[in-house]
Amino acid sequence: MSHDPATVARMQLEKAARVMNLDPDLLEILRRPKRMVEVSIPVRMDDGRIRVFKGFRCQYNDFRGPFKGGIRFSPDVTKEEVEALAAWMTWKCAVVDIPFGGAKGGVICNPFELSENELQRLTRRFTYELMPLLGPDIDIPAPDMYTGEKTMAWIMDTYSVFKGHSEPGVVTGKSRIIGGSEGRREATGRGVVVVADEILRLRGDSLEGKRVAVQGFGNVGSFAALYLEELGARVVAVQDLTGTVYRTEGLPIQELVDYVAEQKKQHEIGKIPGVKGFANVETLDADAFWSLDVDILVPAAMENQITQDNAPLLRARYVVEGANGPTTPEADEILFKRGVMVVPDILANAGGVLVSYLEWVQDRMGYYWELEEVFGRMERKLRKAARDVYTKAQEYQTDLRTGAYILALERVAEVFYERELFP
Repeated sequence: MSHDPATVARMQLEKAARVMNLDPDLLEILRRPKRMVEVSIPVRMDDGRIRVFKGFRCQYNDFRGPFKGGIRFSPDVTKEEVEALAAWMTWKCAVVDIPFGGAKGGVICNPFELSENELQRLTRRFTYELMPLLGPDIDIPAPDMYTGEKTMAWIMDTYSVFKGHSEPGVVTGKSRIIGGSEGRREATGRGVVVVADEILRLRGDSLEGKRVAVQGFGNVGSFAALYLEELGARVVAVQDLTGTVYRTEGLPIQELVDYVAEQKKQHEIGKIPGVKGFANVETLDADAFWSLDVDILVPAAMENQITQDNAPLLRARYVVEGANGPTTPEADEILFKRGVMVVPDILANAGGVLVSYLEWVQDRMGYYWELEEVFGRMERKLRKAARDVYTKAQEYQTDLRTGAYILALERVAEVFYERELFP
């Protein structure tokens, strides 16, 4: 059975609400976003013609603070996907206990078919269309799929030009030289591994010697693979849009990262950078990835990757969700019954938004911390969140995802009852 991402997000929310007996009036509010904006983005292309792209920004909930969430550029962006991602960001910020609500944005486009100048004009016009909704106290975007530091620099500059002064706090995920934080680029991937390490430790296990397969080798998957290797695990397989590479004794992750980075640097229009063509490895069919003999599977690509069709094939004992929404509700049930522990996205990949929060704080202070300080703060928060989720799941005798939702909903509810409903 296939569901759109917004339906999946609501199913997960409603399951947790049933388990914890959440106030139905509050659930009625939390089942839908506060605001969904759809904009047309006219862009003059390099050949002089004008194309009109469609973009979205969903501001899901701001009970706990300003809206926070990434912007992705992808041909697969849908309104339902953006709504789901904004909902997941709401719960994620509550799980790690930072004062943000949840938002998400997206533009329907193929960034690999656009020149850098076209991408810049698209980004700046999208920012202009959203100007009344953005601000360091209102809504703070960040990078996501196929966006990055340069995209954030264009957003920040556009916003600052209209405001008449530099405003670095309007986005996070910027480069260090314009107010970004040390460690932001690698934060999500590193955080995936910190959370995995803590969950395994709570179960009397460790990452040492574990065989790992990583799906997705962008910002999240690549840094997760590097840090897994650093902590003694062996990443034996990596899959991305271009193919699947495998080596039973473990892949040389830094070499693979460098190989993909070189392709990105060239920015050939129409070419997708990826792991295909990497030397001295086995190549596998895409479907074979799911049944590999590994201990840990890290889906770090897209939503709806682990389904009722391939969940029975998994041989991993742990699934650590680097992506948002990679596991369908039906697959969740199958894996839970099989004893596979799923470490949910709203916990596992929260390192990115945690360091985004630290970047936002630094921008507002005008004072910047060294890398060790940033990673130390992030790791302490993530390990505490992992322990809180694990404890909550045990308290309710449920899976980690439902435990994480219950923890998040308790924190959102606490703020709601303190502030009460206007008018």
